Amino acid sequence: MSSLLNYAIPGIPFGCIYALVAVGLVLTYRSSGVFNLAFGAQAYISAAVFYDTAGTHHWPTWAAFAVAVLLVGPAVGLVFDRAIFRYLRTASATVKLVAALGLLVGIPALVQAVWFGTKAKLRPPAVGPTPEHFYRWHSYGIDSNQVAVVVATVLVVVGLGFLFRSTAFGLRMRAVVESPRLLQLNGVNAERVATSAWLLSSLLAALAGVLLAPLYARVDSLNFTVLMVAAIAAAVFGRLRSLPLTLLGGIVLGVGQEVLTKYLPLGNLLVKGFRPSVPFILLFALLLFWPGLRKPDVTDPLAGVNPPPPPLAASLRDARLERLNRVMFPTVIVAFLGVSLFALPSFWLFLVTQAIVMSVIFLSYTVIVGMAGQISLCQATFAGVGAFTTAQLATNHGVPVLIAMVAGALVAALVGVVVALPALRLGGLYLALATFAFALMVDNLVFPQTWAGNGQTGVSVPRPQLGPIDFTANRAFFLLAMVIFAISAFAVIFVRRGTTGQRLSAIRGSEVAAETIGINPKRAKIVAFALSAALAGLGGALLASLQGTVSSDSFGYFYSLFWLVLVVTTGVRTVEGAVNAGFALVFVPELLHHLPGRWANLEFVLFGFGAINYAKHPEGAVEFGKRRSIERVVNWNKRREQRRPSRSENPPPAPDEAREEVSA
Repeated sequence: MSSLLNYAIPGIPFGCIYALVAVGLVLTYRSSGVFNLAFGAQAYISAAVFYDTAGTHHWPTWAAFAVAVLLVGPAVGLVFDRAIFRYLRTASATVKLVAALGLLVGIPALVQAVWFGTKAKLRPPAVGPTPEHFYRWHSYGIDSNQVAVVVATVLVVVGLGFLFRSTAFGLRMRAVVESPRLLQLNGVNAERVATSAWLLSSLLAALAGVLLAPLYARVDSLNFTVLMVAAIAAAVFGRLRSLPLTLLGGIVLGVGQEVLTKYLPLGNLLVKGFRPSVPFILLFALLLFWPGLRKPDVTDPLAGVNPPPPPLAASLRDARLERLNRVMFPTVIVAFLGVSLFALPSFWLFLVTQAIVMSVIFLSYTVIVGMAGQISLCQATFAGVGAFTTAQLATNHGVPVLIAMVAGALVAALVGVVVALPALRLGGLYLALATFAFALMVDNLVFPQTWAGNGQTGVSVPRPQLGPIDFTANRAFFLLAMVIFAISAFAVIFVRRGTTGQRLSAIRGSEVAAETIGINPKRAKIVAFALSAALAGLGGALLASLQGTVSSDSFGYFYSLFWLVLVVTTGVRTVEGAVNAGFALVFVPELLHHLPGRWANLEFVLFGFGAINYAKHPEGAVEFGKRRSIERVVNWNKRREQRRPSRSENPPPAPDEAREEVSA
């Protein structure tokens, strides 16, 4: 028992921090309908401010704490609410989720550029006494930072209990969490109460960020992403409704994670990855099996009905533009092939090939998000499955590379079906969270294994060969990538125009309406998951062969988030959007690397904040601009035709001819 407590006590501070963020998540979700995945980014902002003021500028700890937690935290939350999420109250769950993901991707990169630059992110100063103290009671020990976390959590719990039970404002906040519409009918401004809930939850996120940072060796945004996932698990334990259960879930998770250290054997790579994966495994299991989560939270009869997306730009072209496109499209393709093969240096040809390969992966988003309307946060995982399957078969078992690539795509499709079968009964937000948890589990438990990605050492992947044709040279591999992309793109277009695409379009609009006309939503979604996973796996295999080696770091969970916001920004409903995303992913960072060091990763900021426009332009910013350009050209052609006299009209008679007709 004594040794068990020695492991359990260090887990209490982490559990308290998980609980603080989880309570903030529940408050925000129940009051505004937004599941704010950017909470980790908000915590990171306050941690960075505390680090900068107390560590770099040597402010007193209390002053830095007050600015970071009491000022910056609520201010950031207010900006997010007033500028973004306020306008998403009635938006679909997909739109809200994409906007939050955009902030999650863009905010840490912006903080890195503004506060840290190229400086090392060292451990921030302690929140508790300086120098740190270590307290011992019998055989149990705890340091002053951990004591500060526990004391702060106790004060927050007592304060929230007093607020919700003993004040009129707390009663209103509880009411807005339960039913904003009913509160509005009783003459209370539910919008103002919801904003107050945002401020309170943002303060909790800021407090958690400042308390968490000293527990790690340095300030790193990835630590705050893991914090957010653990908090999501605690919030799901409370069914996204009960604050006491949420608090309990966070503390139990933190303690249980540390207690496992006592019973797990040392030295095993799988066991080593199991402990940090406990929150992800718990989240995945809760989403699948915890009762009450699959019951709809809303009574609005139109809650599951999404407005039709705007028409694609290509459908707006008139006959003249269509004829011009038929001439220009093959001309551009031939010119692109000619320049790439005969004019580009080897370095730039490699980048172009990489962009084409990434376009194959991004076609998977066109299927699962653009057609089916489902948010999958594990597409990079599917790409990794295809890449590692190809690498193991080709390198260790002597299978020809092209056959290994096909096998990798099939294995990825099978994994996609395995994920979809239990997760698709969730739908919406819960499906996105389940796929995110799956990506994190695979990233920690599977990819580091020697039989998969071989850790950071990686696995070598040779270039393919087809009979006498060798694709080792960059130009030959470029042609192979073009052929595979063309086949994949035509397959996506064929599916979209066929009955499967029509079924997915109906499901995207309303699953209930689709069921009334005989469409099985689950079967159609499984097909979409399988096809998207196969495309991602094929692209991952092609990318591994292009680069020559692939490791567990090549397909981390964060790539799934970043790739999603990138494709959403360029256009997730079209093949052209996938191509634009592929070239943007490769060439935008290459151009930005010429900027000063602190701005070298600005692409995360650009694409992250670009995804926020998804609510206004679900077709993507690039597709929206293209549609507006085509509309302007079409309108100009119409005005031009109206000013021009019709050829069918008879010309007016000459004056002499008119006189002869009158005299006659």
